Amino acid sequence: MCRFVIYKGTSPVQLSHLLTRPCHSIINQAFDSRLRLDHRRPINGDGFGVGWYDSVHDEELGSQPCIFTSVTPAWNNANLIRLAEKIKSPLVFGHVRATTTGSLSLDNCHPFAYGKLMFMHNGGIAGFHLIKRRLQANLSDDVFNVVQGNTDSECAFALLLSKLPDPKAKSFTTRTLQQAMLDTIATLNVYAEEAGVSEPSLMNFCVTDGESVIATRYISSRHDEAASLWFSSGTTFSEYAPGGHYRMAKADKRENIIMIASEPLTFEKADWMEIRTNNMVVITPKMNLLQIPIVDKFYVSPSDPAARNRDTDFAAAKGLLSPRKALAPVQPRENAPQLSI
Repeated sequence: MCRFVIYKGTSPVQLSHLLTRPCHSIINQAFDSRLRLDHRRPINGDGFGVGWYDSVHDEELGSQPCIFTSVTPAWNNANLIRLAEKIKSPLVFGHVRATTTGSLSLDNCHPFAYGKLMFMHNGGIAGFHLIKRRLQANLSDDVFNVVQGNTDSECAFALLLSKLPDPKAKSFTTRTLQQAMLDTIATLNVYAEEAGVSEPSLMNFCVTDGESVIATRYISSRHDEAASLWFSSGTTFSEYAPGGHYRMAKADKRENIIMIASEPLTFEKADWMEIRTNNMVVITPKMNLLQIPIVDKFYVSPSDPAARNRDTDFAAAKGLLSPRKALAPVQPRENAPQLSI
């Protein structure tokens, strides 16, 4: 029952406005996940992490993200509270963890980083122990040595790095990151099928190079709903009432802020839209937000009644989705582009 949040804005945000101050922040969701309770393990206390990029580029510091992780419960970490009050960034990844695979250690805390890239995962790769050896065998030596922990998530990141023309590149096009994400999902599906894995994999992945953001809400099933994923956009995100009550304001058509989260950070229904299952969300460097279907054998067209009747039981049993939908899913445009894998 992990949770993650992504912030991208035209102006830097103080980390506390995402992580600690809102009454339903990602940190509070670690112990009070109101919309999607995991009745087996209601606490995300197996570590947390936050990664961010500098507001102003400094040649000496480089362009790689800074990452702070801890295995202590996020809500009880004084260092996080102090840092969040003093750091601003235009692009932030935050993650709270409940272990599925991998031990409780700093190496297994998200986000993971390599060069300019950051990566997070919410979900689980089914039958990972059956495909791990094959996955690792197909990595280059450089990418293989990136993996320091023992989670399915970090191995998925390594696989994504192997799909890039040059994972050490100083810049990436949005299309390059999109294609690497699609190739990663497709490869994991092939490995699972050839290993005889029948259980679906939940692959809510997200990757960024500090300019573009690629996120997926995906499950390798035509019948089940994926782990939850939402987005919000507007001009300002601020506290409107004491006690950490925040909302997204939309003063005009500009998108100064875009957030993607496993669970909404506010209780304002108008603030958040649900991302459809088996779709990719792309935030471009110019703050355009695209929702693009991932067309493979698990894709179901929105016009098919089956798309509206996916079963929530599988993801709900893992604490990654509520059996009852809190908000209506966003309706894609009729002419929305499609990505095939």
